[in-house]
Formats: sequence, structure tokens, C-alpha cells
Amino acid sequence: MRRERFGRSEWGKVAMVRSVTLIATLLILIAAITRPASPQSSPDLETFFKQNVGLSEDQIAAIRGGQPVVKPLPPRTPDEVLLFGAVYIHAAPEAYFEYARNFDRLRQTPGFLALGVFTNPPQLSDLKGFAFDSEDVQDLKNCEPGKCQIQIPATSIEELHQVINWSAADVDDQVNQFLQKRAFELVLAYQREGNKALGIYNDKRDPTNVPEQFAYLLSYDNALSEHAPDFYHYLLAYPRGKPAHYEETFYWAKVKFGLKPTLRIVHVVTMRGQPSDPIARAIAQKQLYSSHYFRTSLDLSVCVRDEPKQAGFYLIKALGSEQGGLTGPKGSIVRKSAVSRSVSNLEKGLAAIKSTIESQ
Repeated sequence: MRRERFGRSEWGKVAMVRSVTLIATLLILIAAITRPASPQSSPDLETFFKQNVGLSEDQIAAIRGGQPVVKPLPPRTPDEVLLFGAVYIHAAPEAYFEYARNFDRLRQTPGFLALGVFTNPPQLSDLKGFAFDSEDVQDLKNCEPGKCQIQIPATSIEELHQVINWSAADVDDQVNQFLQKRAFELVLAYQREGNKALGIYNDKRDPTNVPEQFAYLLSYDNALSEHAPDFYHYLLAYPRGKPAHYEETFYWAKVKFGLKPTLRIVHVVTMRGQPSDPIARAIAQKQLYSSHYFRTSLDLSVCVRDEPKQAGFYLIKALGSEQGGLTGPKGSIVRKSAVSRSVSNLEKGLAAIKSTIESQ
């Protein structure tokens, strides 16, 4: 029986346990771009697009011509949705870095209902606005371990039933104060302990030690540790050994996904390449928690420099998520719709990014 989850180290189980395979797969994209040439291979992007992504000549030509191209990648399980996207942008790659960290712009993006950026160090007040709707509060009232509409652990379900006065007029406020406290504790524990804070996942008969599994799957392809060592080691050893050319941010968002608003907590890690590096910027957005739909998600953006004489760069995106309800006969129909919608959203997103940056 599946245990939904929600609180301190158990919050992180939602985000990372099944996603470690996604991290291993998606981060290999970075390694593939930076892999040195051999007599049998070319280090250019065309080889990467063909061999690693499986793009056609027409698709590669479209990217070079400034058209966004998005391709679903083969999933390993029906729950996974993996996407590749790319577009050429006539601007300096640093412009995307400024674009990506502009949270005021993100707040105005359709689908974002609320957003808050954590201070350094985080404060409980940073979570003002991080709240369930009344419908979710009522769903929590009826939650049982293994049967809940919200992703929340059994321990928190039991505590909610003990500390919340469900007949009180201020029940929504009570629940959301509880929610904000647990979210705050999650961020602090993660910043202090890194992946260790994600604990052990017990949704199946055999528990999964998330830190050990995370390390094992990151070692899947040695190209990552060999050719993007800083990125590899920091994501593995966070918060230890932060390189000087890295920046990080934590934020929360309330977004409109599917039928219900979804609360998310995200860790953003940005790598700044040297002027001579083929990768100018790499940005990883790792989901730490989601109240609905997404058991986990990882969004990688890589800015690859064009030829030295060309004033532009390739923006390459790799998005991975595991979503509930995509298995079985009914789930296969839902999955087809989810993938189609995700492809369309990414195509529109890449086009909007290109238009905004090039018009600046």
C-alpha cells in the first residue's frame, strides 16, 4: 500500500526517491556535450543532437534556424515523462541566466498563482502565501495512511488529526500554519544535511535508501563525473564543497497544474562556465516537494556557446518528471494527454524565452 508523504525528511522522499534515475539520465546530456572528441566521434552539437537525442536533419536545421524543437524521450516506466527541447537564441548566453533568475517575471507567468523566494538563511515568514485551498484542507480532514488526495506522510496525517480542530472556523489557517512549519523544517534539514535529509522511502515492501540509490545512479555514466565533475559532485555532496562559480536559490510556488493548484518547493543550482568552456551556463531545478501530480521533477537548462564569431547560443532543456495516474488502461490515455500538453508547453516556453531575450 502506498504511503503518501509530507514532513521533515519524509517530505523529500516524494521528490527524490524515484527521480534519481531521471537525474542520472538528464545530467548525462551535459556530459555528452562536453565529451572530448575521438577519431570516431565529433564534439559538435550535431553529433549530440543525432546520437544522444535522435533528432533528424530537418529538426537540427529547424533549431539552427531559430525554431524551437521538442521531442519526448523514451520513458523507462509509464509514470515517467521525459522531454528534450532546444532553440537557438541570438544573444549572449548570460542573458538567459538573468532571465531565469528573474522571479518577478516568473510571478507574472500564466499558471503561477503565487511565488516566494527563500532568504538566506530561510525564515518561516518566507512561506507567507504557501497555503492549501479549502478543498485540499477538506481532503486532508479525510486522509488515511495509504489513502489521501495530498502527498503527505502517515506521521503527518496522524499529527494533523491530533492537533487540528477540524470543526473550528479557522481550520484553514490551522492547517496552513502546520504546512508552512513542515515546509520550513524541510528546507532547513535539506540545507543542513543535503540528500541525507531525504531519508528512506518506504512505499514498497523493500525500503529504498535514497542517498545510496542517488549515488549509485549518478555513477551510471562515468562521462558525467569525468567531464562535468563540479556539477556532478556538488549535486551528489550538497551542501558540501560548493564551487566558487556556483549560485543557488530556493523558492516555492503555487502553480496551476491539471485540475488542482499545486504547491512546490524547488532548489535551483546554477553553474557558470569559464569563457572558453562550451557550456556557458547550466541550471538545475530540483523539486523538493509537490502537493499534487508530480512525485518528482527535474528541469535542466544548458546554454551552449555557438562558434566564437557567432553572437548567439543554443538553449537546451531536459525535463523529467514522475507523475501519478499514468499507468493502466485509463492512465495510458491520461499519459498521452499529459505528454502532448507538456510538449506544447515546452515549445511555447522556448519560443517565449527566445522572443524575450532577443528583444532586450
